[in-house]
Amino acid sequence: MAVALGLAGPAAADCRLALVLALDISSSVDATEDRLQREGLAGALVAPEVVRAFLTGEPVAIFAFEWSGSRVQTPLLPGWMVVRGEPDLRRAAEAIAGSERSRDDLNTALGAALRHAWEALQAGPPCRTRTVDVSSDGISNAGADPGEVYAALPFEGVTVNALVIGGEAEDSPLVDWFRWEVLHGPDAFLIHARDFGDYEQAMVSKLLRELELPEVAGAVLGGASG
Repeated sequence: MAVALGLAGPAAADCRLALVLALDISSSVDATEDRLQREGLAGALVAPEVVRAFLTGEPVAIFAFEWSGSRVQTPLLPGWMVVRGEPDLRRAAEAIAGSERSRDDLNTALGAALRHAWEALQAGPPCRTRTVDVSSDGISNAGADPGEVYAALPFEGVTVNALVIGGEAEDSPLVDWFRWEVLHGPDAFLIHARDFGDYEQAMVSKLLRELELPEVAGAVLGGASG
């Protein structure tokens, strides 16, 4: 059943951040891990400190989807949502927690996911800053590489951050690959989660950093940078 959300078209005003949330559902993610990821993102969105960060300053618009193969990008929310109050975050969290995985048998096409995120940003509200928040547990192994997508599309002004799941350590080959191949834009960063059990807390940390004021994803909103 569709959930009524505070949807926004391109005319939304006074938006400080357009934030795309992209969840990996490739075959390396099993059913338990997928559930931990959905419930972890939902829990992070309604964590008290994250709610405060969303509601400090001008509104934030969010767009969420799951991705795997080159042609599989499935929405988790029915379009863009402008967060104007805690009830909006609760509705978004309920929609994500209640969503069902669309596929479980495809490769990791991260380049295609980045292209989809870029297309969503083009259709979204004209916010002051734009960030893609991609979660994954594996290196891209299908379709275009992230670097090819960055070269083909005008990603100027878009920050791409990553939540990397697994890889045992922050200097593992998996984490290093995301650091050098996926992060994009000024002040882009990654958060490392040891496994999907750590996903929710890692997402809380990531959202707090992306939502922090007076800077959002590297863009000064007002006053001096600390």
